[in-house]
Amino acid sequence: MTLVQEFLEQQADCVPDKIGLISGGQRLTYAQIESQANRLANALKEQGLARGERIVLYLPNSVELVIGIFAALKAGGVFVVVNYSTKYQKLVYILNNCQASALITSGRRVVLAEQLLPEVASLKALVFTANTVNKLVAPFHSWKNIQENYPDERPVKVNIDLDLACLVYTSGSTGEPKGVMEDHSNVVFVADSVISYLENVAADIIINVLPLSFDYGLYQLLMVFRFGGTLVLEKGFNYPAAILKQMVTEKVTGFPGVPTLFTLLVKMDLSQYDLSNLRYLTNTAAALPPSHIQQLREEFPGATLYSMYGLTETKRTLCLPPEQLDTRPGSVGIAMPDTEVWIEDDAGRRLGPGEVGELVVRGRHVMRGYWGNPAATKKRYRPAPIPGERVCYTDDLFRMDEEGFFYFVSRKDDMIKSRGEKIAPKEVENVLYGLPGVQAVAVIGVPDPILGEAIKAFLVVEGTGLSTARILAYCRAHLEDFMIPKYVVFRDALPQTSSGKIKKTGLA
Repeated sequence: MTLVQEFLEQQADCVPDKIGLISGGQRLTYAQIESQANRLANALKEQGLARGERIVLYLPNSVELVIGIFAALKAGGVFVVVNYSTKYQKLVYILNNCQASALITSGRRVVLAEQLLPEVASLKALVFTANTVNKLVAPFHSWKNIQENYPDERPVKVNIDLDLACLVYTSGSTGEPKGVMEDHSNVVFVADSVISYLENVAADIIINVLPLSFDYGLYQLLMVFRFGGTLVLEKGFNYPAAILKQMVTEKVTGFPGVPTLFTLLVKMDLSQYDLSNLRYLTNTAAALPPSHIQQLREEFPGATLYSMYGLTETKRTLCLPPEQLDTRPGSVGIAMPDTEVWIEDDAGRRLGPGEVGELVVRGRHVMRGYWGNPAATKKRYRPAPIPGERVCYTDDLFRMDEEGFFYFVSRKDDMIKSRGEKIAPKEVENVLYGLPGVQAVAVIGVPDPILGEAIKAFLVVEGTGLSTARILAYCRAHLEDFMIPKYVVFRDALPQTSSGKIKKTGLA
């Protein structure tokens, strides 16, 4: 039985002097991270944190966020990372939804925390990371005082692997965010499965620009500490040139990204950067268009591109063996190691090659459900063929080829019904991405009195050479007539979720 905090503890015991984390100008060894996490855990326990209680971390990517995650686990608690850009009312909702006992945030949020206390009755302790905040009265505590005054002895382990390790809140684009419950066994299984797929080794140096509130970003940290590598943690990708320089300096070997990030990357002149140490790139969150895959391979000829699919409710689910990229560029692969997937229609009938239906996932990465939301849990997690087991219904439509490789078609609620035909927006988007100059695309259906739904395409283009007429002519040459957009709208940018996905909500 392995608990998630033991990822850190094992490295601190075996390679204490190895640099485990580089962030914000700091370089911390595994022993230093372990020591600081122990001090914070002991402080939280003294404040009355009980086993299984939730600790919310409202911080940007930082050393303190990493330490806070492992401290929460060491204290026997459940960590909840909230995106630092989250607004006040949503933060209050999450704190109350998970009945948080502690909040760890920056010194800039002292006034906000004072406002929170009357609205969140469950809060017992608030910890502020700024060194200038050092004379606070309980329940307010400063990071500096905790690190100076609490012992760094490792707390006694109280959990088992069936206990919750974290809650990961979904983006909530269609309603209130839901907290996906991940127990220690879920997290350990996912980390080991992805490490096996990527063939990670202790010499790997991974850069992460994705927020740790996003499970894809979070698992970069967890996996690196599991295999004993080094994590270069950045606050974001707002300054790509600075990130690329950091990759050169630190001799980065792994770079996880999302389609919106890779779109920025392939537009840059990369010839001035020595990225010869880069061994691989990974993509998930949304499938990469085949045209972007080709561009990335041309820009990074020495790096392997790993294309994957997953969702918060099961974490990573499908992975495409890199040697299949040339023959199946549109596929997101096969089931991750030690997992099983299949496609069903609405009647629960398993479908064969070429048929479109909902992807169903079975394995130890099927999470525990949604915190405090049994109705949503019941809808998503349903009885499996084996009595007593549950599987996850993804709400995503897929098809499978004759060799068992899976292709993302659409979100179930994204499908467009026009002229009596069902149209997957992804198919239209992939065609539009093939036009030189197209940087981002979102295709939706809008009500139409004749067609039922009409196709509306939103595009971000580089330069002014692409007109509506040229785009429609290109679509007529590459799409069936019922799939041609009725409307084409140019935008300077498309809205994104905090995890970097294009957000279609509200575009209509």
